[in-house]
Amino acid sequence: MKTQEDVFATLRQLMSEMFELAAEDITLEANLRQDLDIDSIDAVDLMVRLREITGKRINPEDFKNARTIQDVVDTVYRISAE
Repeated sequence: MKTQEDVFATLRQLMSEMFELAAEDITLEANLRQDLDIDSIDAVDLMVRLREITGKRINPEDFKNARTIQDVVDTVYRISAE
């Protein structure tokens, strides 16, 4: 994933499939808990899938602090670039 747009596109597709969310609801501004109803168990599942895709370990603390889709995109992009 070369750009943040790539990360967002991958994340949108992944979340749509995993959590049966409408792709148009998955925006950069969407709040994971309030707008998308993503709970801590869902977040762990998402971290596992993102690790499989990126081949990089995601620190649970980074993900714990994520509130919006943009936060997740930023974290995955930063980890992918390392």
